[in-house]
Amino acid sequence: MKAFFQFVLRSTAAFMSTVTTWLVSFIAFSQTFLLASVYALAGGAVVYFSLKQIGDIRTIRNSGLKRREYRYIQDNLKEAKDKINRLQRALFSIRSVDQAKYNLEIMRTVKKIYSNTKHEPHRFYKAEGFYFKHLDSLVELAEKYAFLSKQPTQSREMADSLRDTRRTIYSLGETVKKDLRIMLNDDIDTLHYELDFAQQTINGQKKNDRGLLK
Repeated sequence: MKAFFQFVLRSTAAFMSTVTTWLVSFIAFSQTFLLASVYALAGGAVVYFSLKQIGDIRTIRNSGLKRREYRYIQDNLKEAKDKINRLQRALFSIRSVDQAKYNLEIMRTVKKIYSNTKHEPHRFYKAEGFYFKHLDSLVELAEKYAFLSKQPTQSREMADSLRDTRRTIYSLGETVKKDLRIMLNDDIDTLHYELDFAQQTINGQKKNDRGLLK
């Protein structure tokens, strides 16, 4: 959602810059319509990409990553997005009521890992197993399963292969859930610490209140 608002902000600023540049070029400097349009488009592009660059620098600074690390993570996220789209197409093309619920659960988990990494790039290192192994395996198996399950005739051997593939996809789904938990371990530990601290504060306040009542 934050990325969407940033895109809207950049687009709005670029549009306003384009209009302003065209008016100044056409009216104040008496440029031709074509030249004014070229200057306007160039001005809008400069504003858009400058704001994007500023936003990227701010994100890198807040993430605590080096620019090289940030670019590396962004490249991997771009590849992961394509794989996630392939996985979604494959899983949602499997017309099985029994599997639909679990396929949806797999997609929710996968997208949550991606979303967490997109918003906080440093989390990538907590989910390298997901990005470099588990996601690839899920995509490959889901696409093969979707293809075979659509065939009009199925042999005993094919039925056995589909069953084994379905079980493996289920197992990988559980593995992906573990990937998400590993990614969130630090947050859970921090939450437990804050809860313990809050409880100690409450208990201390209760003791003080009882002391005043005496």
